Amino acid sequence: MTLETSILPALVTFFGSMLPGVELRLGIPLGISMGLDPMSAFFIGIIGNIIPNFIILKLLGPFTDFLRRHSTKLDKLFTKLFEKTRDKHKKKFEQYGAFFIILFVAIPLPGSGSWSGSLIAFLFGVKYWKAMALIIIGVILAGLLVTTGFNGLFHIFHYLKG
Repeated sequence: MTLETSILPALVTFFGSMLPGVELRLGIPLGISMGLDPMSAFFIGIIGNIIPNFIILKLLGPFTDFLRRHSTKLDKLFTKLFEKTRDKHKKKFEQYGAFFIILFVAIPLPGSGSWSGSLIAFLFGVKYWKAMALIIIGVILAGLLVTTGFNGLFHIFHYLKG
């Protein structure tokens, strides 16, 4: 693969890994299926997935505070949403502590991932750099799972195809 032909798969992997909800589960498989080697897809996907979390964690507090101050409807909505999320994850967070964030980010299931991990860290008051470290560890683990899983399936399909 030449530089010119690897730029599009790299960009697809990078930006696909940034998308909330799908993140690495989209970016890495797309990159590999477009011809990137698994290691490149892994590293590009990891970087693409981590970058938004620096911004999310930094701006989530000021942004929600601003909206809550300027709208009673949004204040009520956020209060309900935050309480519901805290109630849903409180036992697990208390039981596993910070390790819960790593697991939540690392397990590539719908609703989990770094975007949701950032929200949970924000809701439970985890300090910025600690939250980033936990999310980065989770993203790396998720990247390993997705890369090895998809690469294995990709090889099996090629083998069965003949």
